[in-house]
Amino acid sequence: MNVRKIIIATSIIHEGNWKEILYAFQTNNIPSEEEAERICSKMKCQAITLFDREYPSYLRECFEPPFVLFYYGDISLIKDNSNNIAVVGTRNPTSIGVENTRNIVRGLLSKYCVVSGLAMGIDRVAHEIAIENGGKTIAVLGSGIDVCYPSSNQDIYDEIKKHHLLISEYYHDVPPNQDHFPQRNRLISAFSCSTLVTEAGIRSGTSITVCYTINSGKSVFCVPSSDLENSLCNDLIREGAWLVRNADDILYPLDKSYYAKLNN
Repeated sequence: MNVRKIIIATSIIHEGNWKEILYAFQTNNIPSEEEAERICSKMKCQAITLFDREYPSYLRECFEPPFVLFYYGDISLIKDNSNNIAVVGTRNPTSIGVENTRNIVRGLLSKYCVVSGLAMGIDRVAHEIAIENGGKTIAVLGSGIDVCYPSSNQDIYDEIKKHHLLISEYYHDVPPNQDHFPQRNRLISAFSCSTLVTEAGIRSGTSITVCYTINSGKSVFCVPSSDLENSLCNDLIREGAWLVRNADDILYPLDKSYYAKLNN
């Protein structure tokens, strides 16, 4: 029996819904080997499963570890999450938020691959800066791997697909919905050694990524805001997140050897 193809086919049938996939295996309600072969033969993307040797060990420890990840590009970018940093924030940034994101991310590229969610706003800026400055970036989708959402990000979707890593729990043309984005955010956190929030409102979905980061014992870095009424960053700094003015404020806590190089 080709267990790997049955796992992939089951994930495709249940459109990446983690609980439904688990229940299908618990109740033995899975496709036959022949059906699994037929479903998998249509795949254009690549896939990695929970039972593959290449599946990152750290990912097995995250909340609801994905049974299957569909991807295009360089899967080695998730091999070691100590090389990756999540950069997240509002879909409607201010000009200051954009500029801060650009400057800080640019300073991180010599050390880290940038992980984000291909949304408008801060996500797009983070991906763009990595691409434009010769860095590496990972886009984690809340839609099927062949769906660019929002469609206005098609240009960077195509670039990441060819030269970086585009990855999703959802196969082919599964549409985005509100349940997918919290699941996506847990993976943004899982793929990263820490999370940087450059600008976000108190009710921002960014808080979901932050919660996963904190719960896994990783550091959260935030750029302070002049918005005293509606800044998630300010609240997180008050609660113990690292205050960030520039890339050095991240590189030093995460890599003490970086500080030694600065002083040589």
